[in-house]
Amino acid sequence: MVLIAAGQMCSGADLAINGRAAARLAEKAAHMGCKALFLPEAADYVARNATHSKSLCMPSESSPFVLTLQSKIRELKALGRPLCVCVGVHEPANDARGRVKNTLLWLNSHGDTAQRYQKLHLFDVALEDGRSLRESDSVQPGANLIPPFNSPVGKVGLAICYDIRFPELSLRLRALGAQLLAFPSAFTMRTGAAHWELLGRARAVDTQCYVVMAAQAGRHGTGDSVGLTGGAPALPRESYGHAMIVDPWGSILAQCSDVGRGTEDICIADIDLDRLDTVRRDMPLWEQRRSDVFGDC
Repeated sequence: MVLIAAGQMCSGADLAINGRAAARLAEKAAHMGCKALFLPEAADYVARNATHSKSLCMPSESSPFVLTLQSKIRELKALGRPLCVCVGVHEPANDARGRVKNTLLWLNSHGDTAQRYQKLHLFDVALEDGRSLRESDSVQPGANLIPPFNSPVGKVGLAICYDIRFPELSLRLRALGAQLLAFPSAFTMRTGAAHWELLGRARAVDTQCYVVMAAQAGRHGTGDSVGLTGGAPALPRESYGHAMIVDPWGSILAQCSDVGRGTEDICIADIDLDRLDTVRRDMPLWEQRRSDVFGDC
């Protein structure tokens, strides 16, 4: 068995401040004996609108958020506390519409970027009061999944937030060998209350994988509420939190508390690959799938 941590943050618009918060969580996780820390979507910053996001976005090689986190990982390695970190960030995109990438980085215990995934499914929804939330206005969608990869905590498959609503991605990652699925997120208050636990447990049961859901939590400090180019004030951003770790049977092993929501925190759990093997052996879903009817995942 090996310990992992799911992190909870309330990122604002200052990359350096957010980087120091992420580094504190990395230190806490490492000193508790964890071998991997999973941090939320958009851990580097939460912007007030698309223009603001583009102004804050920078390559990971020069991002003060990423550099601070990498420095902490290397420091922990030197102290004999190796830690891998999975973290959601923004990166520049070569996009005619001026959008950015919503990406997930896997930083190995040397602090190097070993894997990078770009979010496939973007959160575009219409609200009952006539307003809309359109992630695609500011974010370029990815075009490919990345195959699950070996890590100190098992074979990891990467996805981000809204991706969890599309089971075909999770099923494909399982078919490619995933043992643990990461869904770093920034759920809204309404969708979180209704669907957060439901979706996490469903994907765990569907795939017979561990599911790790790091989370943004609380009211985000994004600065002046008026957009950089004027116009109507931006909507206040508040995220649901409840970072959690779910086992392959669908049991919630650990979850961050609502007490102090909006402050940084971690929850920890053991990843027991023997338990995963037992679940898959006792209920052999992959041997029973009807690929002759539905095709391969």
